[in-house]
Amino acid sequence: MVNFFVYDSHKKLLNIIVSKYLRMLIGNNISKSFGGLHALKNVDFEVKKGEIRGLIGPNGAGKTTLFNVISGIYHSDSGTLKFDGVDISRLPPHKICKLGIGRTFQIVQPFNELTVFKNVMIGIMFGRDKSVSRTEANEKAMKILDFLELRGKRDHLAGSLIFAEKKRLELARALATDPKVLLLDEIASGLNPTETLQAMELIKRLRSERGITVFWVEHVMKAVMGVADCVVVIHHGEKIAEGKPSDISKNKNVIEAYLGEKKIL
Repeated sequence: MVNFFVYDSHKKLLNIIVSKYLRMLIGNNISKSFGGLHALKNVDFEVKKGEIRGLIGPNGAGKTTLFNVISGIYHSDSGTLKFDGVDISRLPPHKICKLGIGRTFQIVQPFNELTVFKNVMIGIMFGRDKSVSRTEANEKAMKILDFLELRGKRDHLAGSLIFAEKKRLELARALATDPKVLLLDEIASGLNPTETLQAMELIKRLRSERGITVFWVEHVMKAVMGVADCVVVIHHGEKIAEGKPSDISKNKNVIEAYLGEKKIL
């Protein structure tokens, strides 16, 4: 009896330790208001190490606001955010970035008057927690450009790229900061069907080849539902559902929130 009790106790302790380790990014009761507008209301979420977690909801649901809170652009009015066990609730964006949270933006924001290569170099030289030599930075930049098939555009001005290439450059700039968790804000938005499929494969490769955990906001439902391990749904700033894509697609509350957009789910 004693041996079984000790074994069971050790097993429970191990499960607690493993569970805590896997939960890389945790938000508890996150709320944010702008005047009388409650953009987020007591939102709980977690992102586990190695997963691709989707975040969906109708326009104005609060998705990008949540990303802005996580990345430090806004501070929540209440609630706590923890990343790898560190409370980041009140940290500024540059410190959060250097801890290992990178992000892209729905509206791409490259330095248009600089080359593609220099855009990536800026992230490597200034977006990481450790300094690197110029030689090492050059090598890392070229590896990122190769990964995103942008090597041939390295000397082009960022402002001259077509839309799909700018999307990839936005991702390249985020990868340059060497993130553990990557917040992707509508990376498939505005892409044609072929480009969307390429973006889906790219997100899978972020995990399989680079070991990056992904938290992904997306309006292209077929994309996120086809890639994500788990999906969180928010509506009017509140979480209304969470689960596997197959379950979310049949959730009554989710279908009602999208006002009949059942077909795209």
